[in-house]
Amino acid sequence: MSVNIRYITAEETLHLRRDMLYPGWGLDDVRISDDAEGLHFGVFEEKDLVTVVSLFFKGKRAQFRKLATVTNRQRKGYGSLLLKHLMEECRQRQMESLWCNARTTAESFYQQLGFKRSSELFYKDNIAYYKMEISLEPAAKKNFTIIPAIDIIGGKCVRLTQGDYEQKKVYNEHPLEVAKEFEESGITRLHLVDLDGAKKGAVVNWKVLEAIAGKTSMIVDFGGGIKSDADVRIVFEAGAAMATIGSVAVKQPELFFSWLQQYGADKMFLGADVKEEKIAVGGWLETTELSVYDFLKSNMARGVQEIFCTDIAKDGLLQGPSTELYKKIIKELPGIQLTASGGVSKIEDVYELQEAGLAGVIIGKAIYEGLITLAELKKFL
Repeated sequence: MSVNIRYITAEETLHLRRDMLYPGWGLDDVRISDDAEGLHFGVFEEKDLVTVVSLFFKGKRAQFRKLATVTNRQRKGYGSLLLKHLMEECRQRQMESLWCNARTTAESFYQQLGFKRSSELFYKDNIAYYKMEISLEPAAKKNFTIIPAIDIIGGKCVRLTQGDYEQKKVYNEHPLEVAKEFEESGITRLHLVDLDGAKKGAVVNWKVLEAIAGKTSMIVDFGGGIKSDADVRIVFEAGAAMATIGSVAVKQPELFFSWLQQYGADKMFLGADVKEEKIAVGGWLETTELSVYDFLKSNMARGVQEIFCTDIAKDGLLQGPSTELYKKIIKELPGIQLTASGGVSKIEDVYELQEAGLAGVIIGKAIYEGLITLAELKKFL
């Protein structure tokens, strides 16, 4: 399902404004005198307009008005997605704050997004309101997370080239030793991939996960072969902090969303494998017609927070990361927490990704081949 945000006209907002906020009123009654000066945005599911909002600027403050979502699309995260888009729009225009007159029934929704009450209770058209406002001062520079990868086949630390099991190289017989070396250097995150599990379609190397989670304090995300409720349960019971989900989110999105709801967004690490801006699945053997932008938008709308993206044309080749692709994704999806994966071959690549606004980077072969040292990575820790 394609979900996107785009500019619309004031006229296009009127039906949703009226039907959701003021049923029984005429369309002319829900017009705003300043509509001509405002910016108007809509969330679209495929071709259907499902959420609207209008944005107005005055000095260094911006006000949004008439946020409305069609009834059968409420509680899907579209309002939150749209407001995050507005915040980014305002930051780009150097606005210092964003505010609205919020119905008291919606106060908790705005509080979850960081808005705070900035007025006493007041009434308009017999409806109770508070003014809610959020500061848009530039946030402190976000941490950039270094995430080394350990790929497992037969209990050993290996790396593949472009996902090809025939192009396998064993780097260490004991993955726990590798993880401990990472931890001793000050690294706190680890990306653990069960390649046997990915091939089989069920988790296999959970004992390796159990050993690393039990004998280090690293925050481990684990993926490969997670296809069922039982697989997810095994992964968390074995000590993973996060479950890495890829193909299931593409082929069985409702199953993935059920895990998202059951375990929480902080427990899911969504992986998007990309080829020419289209999503790939099945060990990269199958490229879909699903745009990476649409895929990520729809998942963010459902609450996904942590995402990494691999350009499969780059992975394991040490030819540099797909920085331009990542920049496009960040531009299209304001607020995305995007981690880069694949292609990193030198420390300059890591600096480039940090400068591009990525939240972090997964590094594999470049570490094992000695092209990037743990000492060099300490600058990011």
